[in-house]
Amino acid sequence: MTTPTHAQQLLAILARQSFRLGQFKLSSGGTSDYYIDCRTTTLDAQGGWHTGQAVVDLLAGRSIEAEAVGGLTMGADPIVSAVAIATGWRAIEAVQHGKPEPRVLQGFLVRKAEKAHGTSRRIEGFCRAGARVVIVDDVCTTGASTINAIEAAREAGMEIAAVVCLVEREEANGRPAVEAAAQGAPFFSLFTAAQVRAEHLKQLSAQ
Repeated sequence: MTTPTHAQQLLAILARQSFRLGQFKLSSGGTSDYYIDCRTTTLDAQGGWHTGQAVVDLLAGRSIEAEAVGGLTMGADPIVSAVAIATGWRAIEAVQHGKPEPRVLQGFLVRKAEKAHGTSRRIEGFCRAGARVVIVDDVCTTGASTINAIEAAREAGMEIAAVVCLVEREEANGRPAVEAAAQGAPFFSLFTAAQVRAEHLKQLSAQ
């Protein structure tokens, strides 16, 4: 029997724990007949593990090379940690098995505004001018939070290697806006909202 991939297992958890049908008002101001709260998955022990591994698999499969992964607080926070830990774990396993050590990604978090005290930094964690970084987010609707993180990273002198979101809602202006902000860096989504909905309905029918 074939073992499900990390992405397949993540999709199952998202559909079970993060997807809800109903009438919801979105942060964008619009309304929707479904809602996805990825944090109930990315902050879950198994969900967080599969999140990190699935994103690392995607980056490896697309040959994306970077030094760090980051995103806008707070939706991106658990994803950043999960991805950084996943790369560290893979590096440890490689050394233990005498294989070439893969690149470890450092993590950084982007505040929505600069701190008014202390160092007054907007970026916490890794921050080095010239470094290639991956921007992550949980759900992409209008792309506003993703774009905010892209702009902050670029203002800090970092280069965008790729952009990844867990779930893309496929709104008309979301992907084009992110791609324009990314300025040529590829934008990947692990899943579309339609895929999560289909898996959710599949699980309901199996009950």
